Amino acid sequence: MNEQIEQRITQLNNGEIPSGYEKTEFGVFPCDWVKDKTFGNLFDFYGGLGKSRDELGDEGHAYLHYGDLHRGSFNVVSHEQYDQLPKYDVVLKGKETHLMEDGDVAFLDASEDLDGTSRSVLVDNPDNKPFIAGLHIIFGKSKDNSLEKWYKQYITSSESVRKQFQRLAAGFKVYGVNRDTLPRIQVAYPKSTEEQSKIAEILMKWDEAIELQEQYIDILEIRKRYLMKKLLTPKDNWKYVLLGNICDIKTGRLDANEMEEDGIYPFFTCSKEVYRINQYSFDCEALLMAGNGDIGDVKYYNGKFDAYQRTYVLSNFSFNIKYVMQYLLLNFDRDVMKGMQKSSMPYIKLDLLKNAKIYYDPSMVEKTVTILSTVDNEIEQHNIKLEQLKKQRKTLQQYLLNGIVRVK
Repeated sequence: MNEQIEQRITQLNNGEIPSGYEKTEFGVFPCDWVKDKTFGNLFDFYGGLGKSRDELGDEGHAYLHYGDLHRGSFNVVSHEQYDQLPKYDVVLKGKETHLMEDGDVAFLDASEDLDGTSRSVLVDNPDNKPFIAGLHIIFGKSKDNSLEKWYKQYITSSESVRKQFQRLAAGFKVYGVNRDTLPRIQVAYPKSTEEQSKIAEILMKWDEAIELQEQYIDILEIRKRYLMKKLLTPKDNWKYVLLGNICDIKTGRLDANEMEEDGIYPFFTCSKEVYRINQYSFDCEALLMAGNGDIGDVKYYNGKFDAYQRTYVLSNFSFNIKYVMQYLLLNFDRDVMKGMQKSSMPYIKLDLLKNAKIYYDPSMVEKTVTILSTVDNEIEQHNIKLEQLKKQRKTLQQYLLNGIVRVK
């Protein structure tokens, strides 16, 4: 980062306006950027065709369902994704207002979280094949050529726009925007479409790097799964021990009402660190396993922690704890869940867990742990790299989309 950019950031953090910039009611931007436009000035908005998942299939026209948009991390949706998108089989009459064309921007009109309210994607459909905007989708068609096509995929990514979405979002359990509120969003952008294009090009390179990193991690996960099956699938000559005979099994003590957000130590419902708490019940090397909910998920932890009352804490192992963890991750369904209590909220009884059999080849326990730990470490290192890439992209996006970093 050069000295000029650092100086601008320092000035902004101190509440000062850098030279060549001006303050608006929704942020500080370069003087030569457009700052007097809203989404209503830039787009005409249309609603989607509301169809349930049951009405969709494998035949017909591509249909962008709000669930696919909400869960996805993509910034662009195109006909290259036809295989992944559901279809709606309907005869088109040529007067439909729910068909998305090249350069349109699709928005969510409902989300369970505030961040989701500003979720949008660029429609890449150069041949303008029939592409149906679905349930809970609002899409905007550009009124003019003010915005370069690829720049539009980042139009809701700036902090100033996201804050406006969150402020306008209405709802209690579900947040939403609509065709009345969307046009009120104020935006700032470079006048030059060449500058817009360069910003998009830079961010797209980071997006590509993140996607490649995620794909590589997926390959490593598949490789690990293969190794687990090869190394941990019981053979006829293998020995076994009962889980209850090689470790202590206790349950967490906290009720959900006792959870606090401002404590010190991790609070576990097995696989998820949900809250922080002031007191701790355990200080040991242990495996944590959900009694219900995320049944079958096992987490290794070593240190001070507390656990929810429906979480089993396995500690004081007389057997290799890492082997047990890997074995359960692969074989839990077959060896334990088949005897699970059936109810509206399935759960594992303590006696059932204690009697779970851990099979092993005495000559391979240490080797198995070493091999799988090596793969786990490799996956962890690549996940760290992935998070670094995402952090770099987030910072770069922030400064490019508010003009603190300028491109030629």
